[in-house]
Amino acid sequence: MTGSDTEDVEIHGIAAGGTGVGRLPDGRVVFVHRTAPGDRVRIRLTVEKDRWARARLVTLRTPGEGRRPAPCPYYDRCGGCTLQHLEPHLQLEARGGLVQDALTRIGKLEGLPPVELHGTQPEFGYRNRASFTLRRLGVRPEAGAMVTAGRTPATPQVLAGFHALERPDRLVDVGGEGPCLLLEPTVARLWHDLRAAWGHNASRLPAGAELRLTLRGLVDGTGVLLVEGGGGRGDPEALLADVPGLRAIWSRPANGGRPRLLAGEEAPEERWFGERVPVRPGAFLQVSREGAHALHALALAELDPQADDRVVDAYCGFGVYGRAAARRGARAVGIELDPEAVAMGRARPVDGFELDEGAVELRLPGALPADRVILNPPRGGVAPGVMEALAASPPRRLVYVSCDPATLARDLRRLGPGFRVTRIQAVDLFPQTSHVETVVTLDHVSSTPSTPSTPSTPSTPSTPATPA
Repeated sequence: MTGSDTEDVEIHGIAAGGTGVGRLPDGRVVFVHRTAPGDRVRIRLTVEKDRWARARLVTLRTPGEGRRPAPCPYYDRCGGCTLQHLEPHLQLEARGGLVQDALTRIGKLEGLPPVELHGTQPEFGYRNRASFTLRRLGVRPEAGAMVTAGRTPATPQVLAGFHALERPDRLVDVGGEGPCLLLEPTVARLWHDLRAAWGHNASRLPAGAELRLTLRGLVDGTGVLLVEGGGGRGDPEALLADVPGLRAIWSRPANGGRPRLLAGEEAPEERWFGERVPVRPGAFLQVSREGAHALHALALAELDPQADDRVVDAYCGFGVYGRAAARRGARAVGIELDPEAVAMGRARPVDGFELDEGAVELRLPGALPADRVILNPPRGGVAPGVMEALAASPPRRLVYVSCDPATLARDLRRLGPGFRVTRIQAVDLFPQTSHVETVVTLDHVSSTPSTPSTPSTPSTPSTPATPA
């Protein structure tokens, strides 16, 4: 049926990636972007497999409750926001459902407490960092640009924006119809001024067929730019001078080498969790200020470090949780692979907190036993060996902060039956998208927490979470 044939289906849920989920007459599951639970839609299949299919929305016959017109002018084309057509409370419910589904389906965990949902911020204007793709069209690749469709236009052109929905090879130019609605005002202004100042064919930026431009706005209304994938310098000094509030331009080569400062200040500072933090390429700070502070408060409350506890903060960056634990009187160690993050933390010492540079899977066994451990890994989750080390030398409390429900579920399954899940909290750091941050609290089954976790909303008693 792929191609010209169409089919009517009803959408009953939201899947990872933000696609609506329906069922074809033959019983196969079908995934359809831009649909909502309760929608009756006509679709056209684009991909068919034995047990599932993907389809494109052709006609919305009957809208479900909670559907709304998407306010962004780029929404029909852009692949960035996949849930903007849902009211905020339904977006939050969908994210909670993704967490619950992953823990039960992928993690095979039983007896879980309900997922608590936390909306933490405005639905628009929250991103302090955004990455855009810039593509130069019409110049031969050896001259630093891309030939498109075998033709060389007479006038070189530049596209700069986000990848298209389900077509990552295509770009949606972002600027002419207004800013992306997710951007903080500082980032939106910097993007507008950068586009106006980068010159004909973006000649003030480093050469290259395709560049990745990441803007980060700082709390004082200024910002920094990282250019990735180009070669040469361009004219960064002139660009810096013509973009008000831009304080630094960095470049990272296409081979992923170390970034270098092209123009401006080496380390503008940002205030984060009450501390002054230098902002350099590679330094990880959440894209949402309000959301990050809410997430930090929730995770720290669950970790609940006590005086004289031994605490391990793994995948710690410069040591957000370990530093906070040490200020409460705990003996804390942070484990971090990135040498720049470690150097930043060591340059701002806190009594009772030490930083151990290296891979968590190698360093964690030497940091155990501990009373409390917090894991805050990247999207790929923890490396093999980490959960096994925790199972072999279990802390009384383990807090896992995750940005990917699937890898969270996989890692908790590896932990085995020695812990029970006492609380699951889904935190809305990325409105309009299907991304979600999750804070999972686990206690060792033979331990009695010194201060039990108290949910902000009533929940049913939890039972040991073990692989089925």
